[in-house]
Amino acid sequence: MAGMRTVEELLSAAPEKYVITVFGAEPYGNYNRIMLSSVLCGDKTIEDIVINNRQWYLDNGITLHAGEDKTVVSIDRKKKLVYARDGTVAGYDRLLIATGSKAVIADVPGNNLQGVISFRDIIDVNTMLTYSCSHKKAVVLGGGLLGLEAANGLVSRGMEVTVIHNNEVLLNRQMDKHAAKLLQDELERRGINFRMAAKLKQLLGDEQGHLKTVCLDDGSDLECDLLVMAIGVRPNMSLAQQAGIYCERGLVVNDTLQSYDPSIYAVGECIQHRGDTFGLVAPLFEQAKVCANHLSAHGAAEYISLPTATKLKVTGINLFSVGDFQGDSSCETICFTDPALGIYKKLVIKANKLIGAVLYGDTADGNWYQQLLEGQENIMAIREGLVFGRAYV
Repeated sequence: MAGMRTVEELLSAAPEKYVITVFGAEPYGNYNRIMLSSVLCGDKTIEDIVINNRQWYLDNGITLHAGEDKTVVSIDRKKKLVYARDGTVAGYDRLLIATGSKAVIADVPGNNLQGVISFRDIIDVNTMLTYSCSHKKAVVLGGGLLGLEAANGLVSRGMEVTVIHNNEVLLNRQMDKHAAKLLQDELERRGINFRMAAKLKQLLGDEQGHLKTVCLDDGSDLECDLLVMAIGVRPNMSLAQQAGIYCERGLVVNDTLQSYDPSIYAVGECIQHRGDTFGLVAPLFEQAKVCANHLSAHGAAEYISLPTATKLKVTGINLFSVGDFQGDSSCETICFTDPALGIYKKLVIKANKLIGAVLYGDTADGNWYQQLLEGQENIMAIREGLVFGRAYV
């Protein structure tokens, strides 16, 4: 998504500047990975989430090499050539690396059994859809955004689902304890089971090498036909490392998204910028805009990392968080709760500025709170009505 958004921005800014060649390891044009959970739920089809099909590439004069055999396996920086697995070679004046991230797979015995998957791409979604038609019991490892979206989708497809989370608080990176409890109660009403503060010990398979049992550290077992691991991602920087491009936790770029090789840029989940790595789409699209600005030789823009808001893509559940929603002893906290309506709001204020927010049930003012936070605006004059939303101030 980050790479092709950069290409779109570049086509808009300087359509004639480059002859563009794109390599992609998946066998189609680019699609909206964020909407995979909607495909799993049945709200969307694969066709609905395709952003640019193959015809778009033809219409824009872009050469597309797509599929596993077209995966780029090496970069020759001296000759400025890239090589694909099937032997395809392409030269470059500027190279954009947007290899994304790889799902983390828990390092436990049995993690290579059939029926153990991640939740990253169309193939994973098709696997889940196939299993939901023929199997009954699913386990999702990880109570983060992706794990909960996978669990909700599998329940909606008729599977019995248990979520294993290593923390007592769901979405512990995005929610405080109160909001997380409201969320868990709602998901339990939808039929999802939870094993909180639990740790995976090992996976057992049958004689055919297919997963049948998930074993936890506390000695308990769960029957399981399908295990979805959703415990995070790591920047996919192996190609850059092989080419000798400087990497730390990700491919290191400067404020113009340029690597230590001035001919090579990078965007998306594969990069590290000022010590940060990325897993949400908003900063990726901002990176694309800045990178295209420099590739089109209009270069004045600089990428600045801002607090990114979190939203859950589960039908009927509204939640939003941004910034430092926990705060510390130097912060003030304003809370509003309406248990009957299932509404909870928490605002964290420091030195008369909003530094964090958690909203559950009513998220209409989320973008406004984010604007106040990013603008570091003094909220003293509107403090009394702040928690009730923009309409009241």
